[in-house]
Amino acid sequence: METSVPTVDVSPTPWTGRFDGTGAEHRRWWQAIAPHTPEASAAATRPAVVLGFCSDAGVLRNKGRTGAAAAPAAIRSALGPLAFHLGRDVFDAGDVVVEDDSLEAGQERAGRAISGLLDAGNLTVVLGGGHETAFASYLGVAGSEVLQGKRLGVLNLDAHFDLRDDPTPSSGTPFLQMARAEAAVGRELQYAVVGISEPNNTRTLFDTADRLGVKYLLDEQCSAEAAEIFVSDFLAGVDALYLTIDLDVMPASVAPGVSAPAAYGVPLPVISAICRQVAASGKLLHLDVAELNPEFDIDSRTAKVAARLVNTLLA
Repeated sequence: METSVPTVDVSPTPWTGRFDGTGAEHRRWWQAIAPHTPEASAAATRPAVVLGFCSDAGVLRNKGRTGAAAAPAAIRSALGPLAFHLGRDVFDAGDVVVEDDSLEAGQERAGRAISGLLDAGNLTVVLGGGHETAFASYLGVAGSEVLQGKRLGVLNLDAHFDLRDDPTPSSGTPFLQMARAEAAVGRELQYAVVGISEPNNTRTLFDTADRLGVKYLLDEQCSAEAAEIFVSDFLAGVDALYLTIDLDVMPASVAPGVSAPAAYGVPLPVISAICRQVAASGKLLHLDVAELNPEFDIDSRTAKVAARLVNTLLA
């Protein structure tokens, strides 16, 4: 298969972290990850490729707290020092950067990069960015040859549906955009959400979710057993999965560095167990992590949680 280097705005730079030695027994993420090249990933074992999506534009349009454009760098910094126990090779493809309000163009560029990486046989990992990251991810997944003939499922770990019917796309609209894009080609979006906060979603949003056949589990219903059953039932009906994690799905004490901190939230052990379940399913095609806002983080707590979940998903 012919491969090419994805078009990005910022090339990958060296990662940093604690140094304990050069042997495999000392290896950490910063020592294991390498700049992405088609030749390296083609020769790799179960390759995963990280791509940053540096965007505040969708959050700004949604009247949220901006700062998520700095998240990819913060998550890389949190991943770098972690001990590397993965049985796969991991590469960094750099960043797509959304300048000012050029959101749609940035989403299209990221989508093309994701499609190319998927078609080359990689598991793609996007570090957002506000949750407008999700539509960039969808463009990449939907445009990939890997998806042909497969039933796509979109699983969102989130306190919000993000199904706003606004004239201008934002961090609050990506899943309605996906539903409309799927309908335009004669498909129905298979969309499920874990962690919905009833007080933070209007009746209109619940009605939209019901009309679209969205499956959801409220935050107060998210016991470990209920979440496992919910995710298992959703996975059974799809062939390929796009997982998106909005970090505001977790309590503010766990994830304070987000645009909209959660008053209730889903416990981290439940979110981590879902990630392990998804990774073990063999259906994970693409994942992203969104809504980290380093400006409001405390002791890099939210960035460290994001890094831990990425590490879990790539195990």
